[in-house]
Amino acid sequence: MTTPPLAPGCMTSQFPGQQAQAARDVNTASLCRIGQETVQDIVLRTMEIFQLLRNMQLPNGVTYHPTTHQDRLGKLQEHLRMLSVLFRKLRLVYDKCIENCAGLEPVPPEQLIPYVEDDSSKLDERSANQMRSTSEERREVLEVNKKLRQKNQQLKQIMDQLRNLIWEINSMLAVRS
Repeated sequence: MTTPPLAPGCMTSQFPGQQAQAARDVNTASLCRIGQETVQDIVLRTMEIFQLLRNMQLPNGVTYHPTTHQDRLGKLQEHLRMLSVLFRKLRLVYDKCIENCAGLEPVPPEQLIPYVEDDSSKLDERSANQMRSTSEERREVLEVNKKLRQKNQQLKQIMDQLRNLIWEINSMLAVRS
């Protein structure tokens, strides 16, 4: 079985100096991405370790197969070794990110938000107009509510008068019969 030849663009003929330059050109964003992937790998390995521990039998007098026990123990030790390697990798990525960001000054979040208008007088005038219009609307709503209560009171009085009139008519009809 033969391997296919590499395409000319895929061949890497970098010199050691070029490799060192490429390693230095890694930016902080890509380091953060690598760190995120490393954390995901750590979580995955930890979940696998807990799965192995859950599946292991306790030595409570039950006979167990030494080969199965050794196999599970080997897997557990391999996961723990990989976990320590991943934590070391994460520490290196963290240290490199801190090193890259050491010379940067923290930028206040307010400067990161783009403003459409920087004129505060227009903003104040606009907010004052909005406040006036909302207060006028509120006053109108209160006036309408007051008129509505008055009309409801009048309707209630008319309904009470009609009810009393009907009672009187019914009582007169009852006396007649």
